[in-house]
Amino acid sequence: MTPAVEAARSAGIAFKTLEYEHDPAHRSFGLEAVEALDLDPEAVFKTLVASVGDGGLVVGVVPVMQRLDLKALAKAVGAKRAEMADPALAERATGYVVGGISPLGSKRRLVTVVDETAILLETMYCSAGRRGLEIGLRPDDLIALTSALVGSIAAS
Repeated sequence: MTPAVEAARSAGIAFKTLEYEHDPAHRSFGLEAVEALDLDPEAVFKTLVASVGDGGLVVGVVPVMQRLDLKALAKAVGAKRAEMADPALAERATGYVVGGISPLGSKRRLVTVVDETAILLETMYCSAGRRGLEIGLRPDDLIALTSALVGSIAAS
């Protein structure tokens, strides 16, 4: 069990975990999950960590088929700019490895912004804290558990 799964279980929310054999040669963790689990790509989200102007870290949760709009993320959290965080820094802050970073159960509580497209879904999927493990839950539950902001932070 990962800290992400434990966070969902402790909160008493409905969720399901889906597991697949991670292929280290696959270039996109999110697309690998879509393909391996035969999920709707619009329902699968990736968790990305960015650094904002003052050196703080922010989590952006966006659909796997889109990219994180760093300007929109910065604006959503009231920062002047944002850039992708150094992977080692993201791993230390979250306690997860890149490709398995979950918005749930991070070592440090980080400001989280979920793309607004998530609220249109009945169930969304994101990493459950390790490569090859996804968690499916209601977007409202993810937003509540992470105290997330909701905004337009995805770009094609």
